[in-house]
Amino acid sequence: MVRVGSHELAWREGMTIADVLDVLGDPYPYAVARIGERIVTAPHFASAAIPDGAEVHLLPLVAGG
Repeated sequence: MVRVGSHELAWREGMTIADVLDVLGDPYPYAVARIGERIVTAPHFASAAIPDGAEVHLLPLVAGG
């Protein structure tokens, strides 16, 4: 199982952040994700493997002024 916010997803071998976004159907262009304590930037979402039992946090790009 993988926890993403309030969602619990079934884990599978080779699961990546890109897979999680596909399953969630979330079109938001996240800039960064955190898997446990590891930070992953958007260009690496398709190759960043998620271990079973991980907690994933999707972090949006924030700008202001």
